[in-house]
Amino acid sequence: MSKKDYYEILGVSKSAEERDIKKAYKKLAMKYHPDRNQGDKNAENKFKEVKEAYEILINQEKRASYDQYGHSAFENNNSGNNTYSTFTSSSDFSDIFGDVFGDIFGGSRKQRAKKGADLCYSMELSLEEAVKGTVKEIRIPTLKKCKKCYGSGSFEGTQPITCSTCHGRGQIQIRKGFFTVQQSCPICYGKGLIIKNPCTSCRGQGRIKTNKLLSVKIPPGIDTNDRIRINNEGEAGSNSAPSGDLYVQISVKKHHIFERKENNLYCEVPINFPMAALGGEIEVPTLDGRVKLKIPPETQSGKLFRIRGRGVKSVQNRNQGDLLCRVMVETPVNLNSRQKDLLQELKNSFIGFRGDKNSPRSKRFFDGVKRFFDDLTR
Repeated sequence: MSKKDYYEILGVSKSAEERDIKKAYKKLAMKYHPDRNQGDKNAENKFKEVKEAYEILINQEKRASYDQYGHSAFENNNSGNNTYSTFTSSSDFSDIFGDVFGDIFGGSRKQRAKKGADLCYSMELSLEEAVKGTVKEIRIPTLKKCKKCYGSGSFEGTQPITCSTCHGRGQIQIRKGFFTVQQSCPICYGKGLIIKNPCTSCRGQGRIKTNKLLSVKIPPGIDTNDRIRINNEGEAGSNSAPSGDLYVQISVKKHHIFERKENNLYCEVPINFPMAALGGEIEVPTLDGRVKLKIPPETQSGKLFRIRGRGVKSVQNRNQGDLLCRVMVETPVNLNSRQKDLLQELKNSFIGFRGDKNSPRSKRFFDGVKRFFDDLTR
């Protein structure tokens, strides 16, 4: 049975150029590939027929022999009928997977542009800076596109050449028994190009190490673990790809007076015993200055007073937090004789050692202790 004309199989004319042959082959190979037509013998045979025609017509020497002698030019060296042996050994493996299935899975034989890496910078702020906002200048090490070669890596006036090992594909195929393994080209390291005359400034890298000075605006209300993103201030991309981003990681230093919890501020305010007993007015600090706080009579140590609107303004919804002051009654020290006598007189004025009338918390405590021991002895 006479074989069908190879040009007819691919549906191209005898004057078709290489790109037309590849285009026709891609379309037919995707249509009849065994993985897409499992169990369909007719599609499998059609795929072998298309594959055989492509292998002959894509090779200039084989095509010339075919144009001159027809099928008889290959009768003594016919490619086998086994689908997979033909698929992996007769022609360039990358022409099939790179050109055909690269279209299916998004592959490309050209060197791909790669976005630059993102950078992270740790910044420590005082509580005042975090609450009120500020502008900080930072210096960061980074890779920047070489201005001399415009990122190409080649000396001025020259261009990279196509790698002769992988023919610009960046990948090579190694036959291991029945299988063919694809790996990065060891000569061009997967780039597909070799720089014969590297740029003297970046030494062929296309990027140079540099330090960059940036002004970073810190919004009011920012807190520890918040991050500020600055677009396109990361490392420069390769092959003219965009730069990465810079992330500024915030941490707020511990304050000697205030403690922040979300948008509220907390502080401890010491008061003396007479102030706690008789009441009065004291000044307490805020981040905007001093404010007066009224202490009612008989205030107990640890009582929390809220001063509204003196906390932190939220960076998200701009709501203002509060300042919460915890008063701590301080025991007097370094007493003189007169002060000791006055305290002794005060002590004697209390009824009983527990202060049943003047110390209600003490009375409740010792009453509870008595009940505890009474229960044990029952």
